[in-house]
Formats: sequence, C-alpha cells, structure tokens
Amino acid sequence: MLTEQAPGKLYIAGEYAIVEPGHTAIIVALNQFVTASIKTTTNQKGRIISEQYQNQILSWRRNKGQLVVDERDNPYHYILSAIAITEELAVAMGKKLLTFDLSINSDLDNPEGKKYGLGSSAAVTVATIKVLAKLYQIELNKKLLFKLAAIAHLEVQGNGSLGDVAASVYGGWIAYQSFNRDWLNSMRRTNDLKTILEADWPLLKIELLDAPKDLELLIGWTGSPASTSNLVDQVASTGYQKTKRYDDFLQKSEVCIQNIIKGFHNADLKTIQNGIIENRALLHELTDLSGVIIETPALVQLCSIADSFDGASKSSGAGGGDCGIVIINSLKPINDLLKKWVTAGIQPLKLDVHHITDYQI
Repeated sequence: MLTEQAPGKLYIAGEYAIVEPGHTAIIVALNQFVTASIKTTTNQKGRIISEQYQNQILSWRRNKGQLVVDERDNPYHYILSAIAITEELAVAMGKKLLTFDLSINSDLDNPEGKKYGLGSSAAVTVATIKVLAKLYQIELNKKLLFKLAAIAHLEVQGNGSLGDVAASVYGGWIAYQSFNRDWLNSMRRTNDLKTILEADWPLLKIELLDAPKDLELLIGWTGSPASTSNLVDQVASTGYQKTKRYDDFLQKSEVCIQNIIKGFHNADLKTIQNGIIENRALLHELTDLSGVIIETPALVQLCSIADSFDGASKSSGAGGGDCGIVIINSLKPINDLLKKWVTAGIQPLKLDVHHITDYQI
C-alpha cells in the first residue's frame, strides 16, 4: 500500500483578481489533508473509494489502455482527471499501466460533510497524482507536480486561477501569479504532454514567503459552504470586465498584493495588516461592480469582531460564505476574540500552516 497527502488551503488576499493571468494572490497551505492510498490488484477491474462520497465504490476497467468508468455513477471527476494526466505521462515514459484500488480520505470537510472552503478538489487532485507517481516510479519536483495537477484540475473545472493547486503543492505561505490559461488550452490541443511540461508557462510565478514571528493567522467558518466555480462564473457573467473600473480594480489589487509581499519580506506585520484591510475594501468595490455578494452578513460579523481586537480581517477565497481570515499580533487577547466568534455562531478552525519539504522546489 502506497500513501500520499496534500494539504488544504485558504486565500489570504488577491482572490478574484487572480483569475486574470499575470495577477497575484497570497495563499496559505493548512494542516488539513486529503490522503490517497493505492495498491495494485490482479482483478480485471480496479476500484476508487472515497469517504467524501460515503465510501461509494466506483469500479473501472481498461479498454485499449484507457481507464473506463460508467459516467452515470461518477462523482469522482477530479480523481479521474488526475489519474488520466498521470498515466498520460507514464505512457510517454514507457511505463506499463497497472490496475489498482485507490482510496481517498479527506479532512477538509466537517463531520456532516459540509465544505470548509479549504480547496478539497485541488488537494484531492494533488494527492492522487502524488500517489500514482509513486506507484509508477515517476520522479516529481514541485514544478512538475503543479503543472500536472493544474492541467488535471483545469480540464474538470474549466475556470479559476489554480492558486489552490499551487498551495497544495508548495505548502506554507505563497505568492502565486496566475499563468495564461488560454495558452495552456491551446498547447493541450496542439502539443504532447512532455512538451507542455517542459515549457515555461507564460506569466506563472510561485514564491514561498516567510511569515513574521508575531503574525497569528485566525480562521473562522460561518457554516455556509460556497461554490468557488459558481461564484467565479457569476462574477464573470456580469459583463463589467471591459470597464475602466474593473481595470482599476485589477491594478489596485496588484499594488496591494505587492505591498503585502514586501511586508513578508521585511517581517513587517503592520504592512501586511494594512494590505489585508485594503484588500477587503477592494472586494467591496468588486461587489459594487458585479452585484455578486462576496461578504455575507456572517462574514461581516466575523470581521467586525476581529477588527475590535485590532485584527486585520476579510473574507477568504470566493466568499459567499465559508471562511473569513484574521491577521493579528500574537500578543493580542486572541482567546477573547475566539469566544466572541463562538457566541456569534462562528466556528473557529484550529488549523496551522503546513510546510512541505518532501519535494524539491
């Protein structure tokens, strides 16, 4: 039995702007994981089992080297896409394809199965590729793992920045600049996988950041799961992207994120906090532009409580529910803040930053 893990993530700042190629976001990997376990089998059919789907078993077989499932019974799109891209590479490397049982276990949902918004689809994609690479003895580094997972994830979701994939691959705090996805889609139609993986992806940049020692990250869950892809689609469908106000939003977001990055470089907590406050205000501007509610009443309350303790707070990711984050000085009365959250019906998530050292950068 071979086993691999990938962590969940939260966006700290720069969400929505990051869907435009060449823009940047700050993302953090957290110590909640998707675990993928695999073993070969001599049966003609393999199986995929996931606790996320109440241990529903998906059987699959090979037909002329291709993995074949019954789409009517398939809730495993990201897993199957991850298998397909890894085996495409394995075949290109002359590996013999195997039949196997794959088990997936996730910590990224609450006990009732509701999503915390920690990037479960990205984490399951990364974990699946990692364990299959181990099975097929494919040597990975972080850049190769990211590219494989980005292709697999994008071919299912069709939109998004892939920043959640980057966080699951690189771990820790990262500054992620999104690449040109139109270029990748064109390359997939015209080039083999090896060529795509060896190419420099236009605009892609991933930088690991070191957090100041006095920085404390707090996470609160509002209990209202949100669909990132649906919210991104809603914002994208409002037709405001060709306006000057949207261009201004993108430019101001990039300046804001670069200032936050400088705060990390200089171990300057106040600069980081000021950037978080500014980024929240920019998301309010985006709501005015798009008409899509990013900061729900519960997230407003989460932020108001945090602000009363001199924390810098905002929604995380697509918003519309899920989590809010607070950047606060570790010397502040954090337990008092958390108690007020609980009284307001907001669940503090006791999560730590997860750093990854098992793959070369």
